[in-house]
Amino acid sequence: MFSAYVRIMSDPLADVVRLLTPAPSISKRVTAAGRWIVERRELGRPFYCAMVEGACRLTVAGRAPIRLEAGDFVLVPEAFAFACTSLEPPGPGAPRRPLELAPGVVRLGDAGAPADVVMLVGHCDFASPDRALLVSLLPEVVHARGAERLTALVRLIDDETRSDRAARGMVLARLLEVLLIDALRSAGGTGATPGLMRGLADPRLGAALRRIHAHPAHPHTVAELAAAAALSRTTFHERFRREVGAAPMEYVARWRISLAKEMLARRAAPIAEVAQRVGYGSTSAFSMAFARHVGAPPGVFAARTAGPPGAGVQPPAA
Repeated sequence: MFSAYVRIMSDPLADVVRLLTPAPSISKRVTAAGRWIVERRELGRPFYCAMVEGACRLTVAGRAPIRLEAGDFVLVPEAFAFACTSLEPPGPGAPRRPLELAPGVVRLGDAGAPADVVMLVGHCDFASPDRALLVSLLPEVVHARGAERLTALVRLIDDETRSDRAARGMVLARLLEVLLIDALRSAGGTGATPGLMRGLADPRLGAALRRIHAHPAHPHTVAELAAAAALSRTTFHERFRREVGAAPMEYVARWRISLAKEMLARRAAPIAEVAQRVGYGSTSAFSMAFARHVGAPPGVFAARTAGPPGAGVQPPAA
C-alpha cells in the first residue's frame, strides 16, 4: 500500500496544492470608474484577481504597489491587508464603500459614469490542518501578465459560483486546484520569493525536492540529496537554504510532519503506521518529533482534527 501511495505523492507542486485543500469562498465581478479606493483587512485568506479591462493599482501590505492591466492575473496566497485603487490618486474624498449592484456584482467609484475598469475577484480558503507551513512554501505574490489561461479559469470559477448545477462544490474545488497550480507554475525563477517554486525552478534542487516528496519514508541525508542534485554537500546546503528558505533536513522534517498531519486528520492509519509511512523508525521517535513541530502529541492532534474514519482520498492498495 505504501509504495503505491508514494508513487502518487511524487510531484512537489501537486503535493502542496492537494494538501492545502483549496475550498471555494467568494467570487465577485467588479467594475469601477473615476477615482476610487477599496481596502481590505483579511485574516490570511488567499486572494486572486483577473483584470478584464482597464488598469488599476494593487498594494499588498509590506510590498511595492503593482500596476495591473488588462490580461493580468495576481494571486496573494495569504492576504492580510491590501488596497486596490484607481491609477489616478484617489484623494481623501474618494469613495471607499463598494456599491453592491447584485449578489456578487460590485461597483467602485463613480456609479453614474461608464466603467473603465472590469475585474474578476475571488477569495478561497485552505482547509489544510498545516496551511501555515504549506503557504510558507509559496511566493508571497504571484503576478502574471498576458495570463489568458488564468483569466479563463477565473471566468469558469465565477460562472460555476453563480450556478446551481449538480456537483457544483466539487467542480469549484477542482477549478481552484487548477488555478493555483497554473498560477504557481508562472511564479518560478529568481524573481520569486524563496520557497518551493524557486527551488523547483532550479534543475539541481528540483531533483532533490522530487526525491524528498517521492520517498518521504526514506532516511534522507544531505550527502545523498546533494548527490541527486550533482552538487557538493556545502554548495547544495547553501543553495537549498537560499532558494527554498529552509535547510534540506529541516525541509524533510517539515514535509514529513505535514504528511503525518494530513493522514492523522483523515484517520488514514493508526499512529504507528503513520510514523512508518513518514520515515520514523519508532512511534516514540515520531511522537517526539511531531510534538516538537506541532505542539501536541499525534494522538491529541488526531482527536482534535479527525473526521470520520476513512474521510478524504485514500491511498490506493498496492
